[in-house]
Amino acid sequence: MWTQGFDLHSHSTHSDGEHPVELVAELMSNNGVKTWSLTDHDTASGWVEAELAASRRGMRFIPGVEITCVPAHSPVEKELELRGRERASASWHLLAYFPQHKAGTNDPNISGFLKWLAPKQDGREPRMRAMCARLESLGMAINIDDVLAKAEGSVGRPHLAEAMVEAGYVKTKQEAFERWIGDGNPGFVAHEKPTILDAVNAVRNAGGVTSLAHPIYYGVPVEELISCLVEHQIDGVEAVHRSHGDAYRYELMKHAVAQGLSITVGSDFHGMSYLQQPGHMPIMLEALMGQIKGA
Repeated sequence: MWTQGFDLHSHSTHSDGEHPVELVAELMSNNGVKTWSLTDHDTASGWVEAELAASRRGMRFIPGVEITCVPAHSPVEKELELRGRERASASWHLLAYFPQHKAGTNDPNISGFLKWLAPKQDGREPRMRAMCARLESLGMAINIDDVLAKAEGSVGRPHLAEAMVEAGYVKTKQEAFERWIGDGNPGFVAHEKPTILDAVNAVRNAGGVTSLAHPIYYGVPVEELISCLVEHQIDGVEAVHRSHGDAYRYELMKHAVAQGLSITVGSDFHGMSYLQQPGHMPIMLEALMGQIKGA
């Protein structure tokens, strides 16, 4: 059986999404999503809003976070070429889900996880200040306060890209990434990140489950990637993502299931101006992560 009722990867203005939680929930519901997770980068600050917004629309909400981690495997040039990518992402993104937790309720395990997560979010501001300083040295002065004001929770590069557009240094946010602030470009500054194992342990100790987001970004051949996920005790892989073609989705699903991993699905919705839509993500129900499917 196939379903399009799940979207487990989305962003709001609490990190680098362009819409408030309420609008993201509305768009999800309007597109037929029945089970939704808000997975803002390195922050849980939108959970309570999302729980309420989902409840008003008859959706089930699963609290989630997208954790920025150190890569667990080096990219392979031939794999990058095969997938049509110039370079691998400088970080791996681990989706953490807490399907048994109701946002806003007192849970000591979740409180412990959020305490672990807080410095990761706090570390984003020094990195953003460093990127602004680097851009200024390149002749593009950006007011850091303007960038920080764009984020309700966790500040990220899309906020900086927006400020660069407003200042007239680039025409689009995409140009900002491609020329200046994308991984490895002149304005890019890395920030300290946990290892995958550290993040997996923190999530597991809080009763959560994990899935590797958008693996096509990392340049690792599928069989090697899945073996790496098993080694690092990750529960699943985001096989169904908007950047994955059907053949890649099938390849991921086949190898993941063969090695005992589950599948997750997400549009990675950031906003309408990115020409994205949430939902409409078909997935084979029996392959979906059991803790999410049956929560």
